[in-house]
Amino acid sequence: MRTRRIAPLLTAGIAAVASLSAPTPATAFPTSRASATEDPLRQYTQQQLTWQRCDANGPAAFQCATVKVPLDYGDPGGEKLDIAISRLKASSAKERRGVLLLNPGGPGAPGLKLPVDPMMKLSAEVKRQYDLIGFDLRGAGQSSPVSCGLTPEEQDDRPYKAETFTKDVERARAFAEKCQAKAGDKLPHLTTRNNARDMDVIRAALGEKKISYLGVSYGTYLGAVYMQMFPQRADRFVLDSATDPTRIYRGMFQDMAKAAEQAFVRWTEWTAQRHTTYGLGDTPATVRETFRDLIAQANRKPIRFEGRTLTGDGIRADNRTFFHVRKAAEWIAGLKSAAEGKNPDSSGTPAQAQEPDDNYASIAWSVMCADTRTWSHDPEQYRRDAIRDTDRYPLYGDFAATITPCAFWKQGSEPQTTIDNKAGALIVQNEWDSQTPLFAGQAMHRALRGSRMLTVVGGEGHGALGADTTSCADKNATAYLTTGRLPAEDLTCQAPTG
Repeated sequence: MRTRRIAPLLTAGIAAVASLSAPTPATAFPTSRASATEDPLRQYTQQQLTWQRCDANGPAAFQCATVKVPLDYGDPGGEKLDIAISRLKASSAKERRGVLLLNPGGPGAPGLKLPVDPMMKLSAEVKRQYDLIGFDLRGAGQSSPVSCGLTPEEQDDRPYKAETFTKDVERARAFAEKCQAKAGDKLPHLTTRNNARDMDVIRAALGEKKISYLGVSYGTYLGAVYMQMFPQRADRFVLDSATDPTRIYRGMFQDMAKAAEQAFVRWTEWTAQRHTTYGLGDTPATVRETFRDLIAQANRKPIRFEGRTLTGDGIRADNRTFFHVRKAAEWIAGLKSAAEGKNPDSSGTPAQAQEPDDNYASIAWSVMCADTRTWSHDPEQYRRDAIRDTDRYPLYGDFAATITPCAFWKQGSEPQTTIDNKAGALIVQNEWDSQTPLFAGQAMHRALRGSRMLTVVGGEGHGALGADTTSCADKNATAYLTTGRLPAEDLTCQAPTG
């Protein structure tokens, strides 16, 4: 999930038509209309890929291809989708082990360029052993993209308010109806279950018996669903910032509010100890009161700060703020100065804001709404939950629990997956993760009974890997990917200070 509720999660499956308890590769696809003696997926699993340079200005070794997959795996002879994939070959033919698929989260964040993305700080040892494989999920990026035709205003998150709730219900209904009108035949099949099936077609088309995988945020859920569906084809799986597979997805949003409250308490304690630096209060209670006063003041008269005009709701809208204690203290201190007129905003006319990505929002909500049948279709249930969570989690509960388009979405093609298997995986989690809290990662660890968990104590923010290949998280992930040996027990390591 990207910002607020849909950040590369988030900012985070679908069950097989056949057995859920012990799925095999043969039962991971719905029953086909073709003869049982035929292989209905042969045209996909044995397709020949045509590779070409991804970008005329990029490295020649970075190549792209298109993989054909069925829209509906229950009807493989029907409509087809194009899945855009990329490859950066292992730097050592002698040491090459296989392929490492990469997913950045979302659901629906672009993944095609990950093999050459400078933010993907994979070690030289990993690059020697694996072909790095990027891909865009079905409907996203360059993979038969879907658009609901959403305006920026339609994509904006709003908190629950009693006086606007009726309008917010109609807004959510209009969102869902707009998507149905633009992409109705595809929506039931834009699911994590089918994304996992697409991954397995990619595996087969690449000529591999197994895949290894590195997924972040929602990518951890996609990885877990693949492991549930294709346990015999899952090699070395690293899950960075894991979701709780029992809380997909409404519960995941509500868990963000719970975690934001915990982070806020920690921030007030940290900031109170540094009152001489930030001037926000010398006890947690006075720091909290300072923040509440700012919210109230901004609701009466918005505060101009850093090129933006912020209401109280605008200040609270990003649930990630207080997970980085130093950055939060600096920001709130600057906001307080601006509110007091001590530091007038000198940024002038703000730069033109980039419009939110309609494709990303379309796919994110399509997957989240179709993946599970636990979304209530009763608007009053959302009202009751929002009132309760606003009281329990006043910082963000009204944003997290209010109504979404999923209240009016048509049912996905399959029921929800139960994640419960013994396939090996390494779960890496920051202690202070805003989108997939530590307790969510621990729930994934319990569901993946063959996994080990590495907790970065004091680690802040969403995503534990990629900051530095020498970090304790990256070193352990590299060791697992290159040796195949999971730690003998769960580990903790300390985040660097500073």
